[in-house]
Amino acid sequence: MFRSVLQLRSGPGLLIRGLGTHRGGSTLDWDEKVSEIKKKIRSILPGEACTPLYDTSHLPPEHSDVVIVGGGVLGLSVAFWLKKLQKKGDGIRVLVVERDHTYSKASTVLSVGGIRQQFSLPENVHLSLFSVDFLRNINEYLAVVDSPPVDLQFNPSGYLLLASEKGASTLENRVKMQRQEGAKVCLMSPEQLQNKFPWMNTKGVALASYGMEGEGWFDPWSLLQGLRRKVQSMGVLFCQGEVTRFITSSNRMVTSSGEEVVLKRIYEVHVKMNNSLEYQPVECAIVINAAGAWSGQIAELAGIGKGPPGTLQGTKLPVEPRKRYVYVWHCPQGPGLEMPFVADTNGVYFRREGLGNNYLGGCSPTEEEEPDSTNLDVDHNFFQDRVWPHLAERVPAFQSLKPLVYLQVRNAWAGYYDYNTFDQNGVVGPHPLVVNMYFATGFSGHGLQHAPAVGRAVAEMVLDGHFQTINMSPFLFSRFHLGEKFQEDNIF
Repeated sequence: MFRSVLQLRSGPGLLIRGLGTHRGGSTLDWDEKVSEIKKKIRSILPGEACTPLYDTSHLPPEHSDVVIVGGGVLGLSVAFWLKKLQKKGDGIRVLVVERDHTYSKASTVLSVGGIRQQFSLPENVHLSLFSVDFLRNINEYLAVVDSPPVDLQFNPSGYLLLASEKGASTLENRVKMQRQEGAKVCLMSPEQLQNKFPWMNTKGVALASYGMEGEGWFDPWSLLQGLRRKVQSMGVLFCQGEVTRFITSSNRMVTSSGEEVVLKRIYEVHVKMNNSLEYQPVECAIVINAAGAWSGQIAELAGIGKGPPGTLQGTKLPVEPRKRYVYVWHCPQGPGLEMPFVADTNGVYFRREGLGNNYLGGCSPTEEEEPDSTNLDVDHNFFQDRVWPHLAERVPAFQSLKPLVYLQVRNAWAGYYDYNTFDQNGVVGPHPLVVNMYFATGFSGHGLQHAPAVGRAVAEMVLDGHFQTINMSPFLFSRFHLGEKFQEDNIF
């Protein structure tokens, strides 16, 4: 049969003559048919690529050295640094699993894109300083040959944190610490505020701190896409799907205190394909839990927290989704281009958005006000009742919104914080019992700005067994079992 096929293939003139005698047909149509026939012939020839009976291009690979659960900016940053820091010849195979390939509900792209050094802990100041240097030199890291440069649209207008009489002393102490760690932050009196920002009502403000360098906001989508493009060029694999199961091996051991614990190691990850019942098992050596607001659920799949209360085995990853609203409004008489990112004494924040007198802002709800996190519906009454009154008091020009407040709100959306209910701070590094699961989660609203530094820290721990650039030991999971809070207070 193959001989007859070869003979047929070697005599195209016969096929062309036969088709050429056909009357009343389009030559283009017949050309297409000839092309189709040739493809079918080639597909059955020995040594030629044949068309598979079942398309598996959408499936993840059967083996990967590292599986990263979550393709947001934190997961992509880990992937980037793993490839960047790998030793020559290692060729680490990295797979990123993301269930929402559109990123329409991703915390990364629904954030307000701020970056600041004004945190209450030195370690978070260090993370911000590293990350802002990364962002300043973004194309030294993320440039791809024959592709346009990454444009983050960075707006270096600074952060302005306001404090009442009650909080002035705390603010002053924090600024002293921030300066010691290398941040360019200054204190401002109400009079200085009034002179620099005449559009502001300083009533109730006793002191303010202003970031003079390396603070402002940028476009989160541009960073996400820049990282994704870069890691793909470095050989990182992507899969659209959901991790539904971990297969583990286990060993029992007794600690020095006499407690029996079970050490687990994940050796297989099950990835369920979107809109399908099928799943693909992926053998792996390392799992990175960068699933953001859903990282607590991923941890549970590995058995984390499923043990007697009060034990290390029974300690959960205390990260859950918390819904936060962002509102965009228009005010023709509002502050101009010199406006910084303002965080008020009551937790309301706002900044300029673009050049057309548009502004965005919001406010974290109290514990009693926490909205339903099972959806991303927006509560417009929250803006009317909780946000706008404070905006109007701080910026008199915003009072013009009062009669038409609903009409002036041009846009609004909701997004998720990966909220750490224990101390509102990140979780970084390996789990003490599921020894090959590493965390990069729980930053409670500041994960985007810290992603470049956190990604490097996790990669260092995976590749070298310890942190090098920044000491991230206080961010380890073990603090939850020990009850040692690493509280970050500058969250809004």
